Amino acid sequence: MAVKNENKDKLNFALGPENYKLLAIGFAIIVAGFLLMLGGKSEDPNEFSDKIFSFRRITLAPIVVLIGFIFEIWAIMKKPGDSSNKPE
Repeated sequence: MAVKNENKDKLNFALGPENYKLLAIGFAIIVAGFLLMLGGKSEDPNEFSDKIFSFRRITLAPIVVLIGFIFEIWAIMKKPGDSSNKPE
């Protein structure tokens, strides 16, 4: 009889499932930051609109995007939890 080796049957991913969830959250934060940058156009193309210089577009949105990228780096660098070493 052949004995199955559980380690060979298990797929070896570079990151754990928790890391992929954190990457998805970081991606959502980045998308939210870019969505905050939307808008501010003028109704008349011949007129300049000061709406593009709002706090949301100039300050808040780039900070949110930067936080998202930092979160992504942290999600990649975080060690995946090893559930096989937990005491029962």
